[in-house]
This record gives sequence, C-alpha cells and structure tokens, in this order.
Amino acid sequence: MGTHPAPRHTKDDDFFQAGELYRPMSAEEKSRLVANIAGGLSQVSRDDVIEKNLAHFHAADPEYGRRVAEAVRALRED
Repeated sequence: MGTHPAPRHTKDDDFFQAGELYRPMSAEEKSRLVANIAGGLSQVSRDDVIEKNLAHFHAADPEYGRRVAEAVRALRED
C-alpha cells in the first residue's frame, strides 16, 4: 500500500473545461457570455489585471480570448 500520484490527462489542464463549455455554444450564447464578461472586466482599472484575465480566456479557446479582448477594448474606448 502506498500513495501514487494520479496520472495526468489532457483534460486536467486548468482551461480545458472552459474551452469545452464555450465551443459548443450557439453564436447568440457566445455573444451574451462575451458581453457579460467584457462588461465587468472593462471596469477594472489595472491593465495588468485585465491582461492576466484575458490570457485565461485565450488559454481556454483562442476565439474566446480574442472576442473578450476585443469587447473589453471597445468598452474601454467609450
């Protein structure tokens, strides 16, 4: 008897499940999600915090990250 480390799987990545949830969403669902996230994230005053969070969305899915980044940028320019 002893303890053994659990084997790592591709799904063990911290961002895998977020990407798996995002990809099958309809275009409308994706748009609502991006708008909701960007609405809150655009209110953050520190650029480094915004960039760190955007990196998480990019890690989950490149399209997801791009869309959130574009929406945040648009809201911050207003």
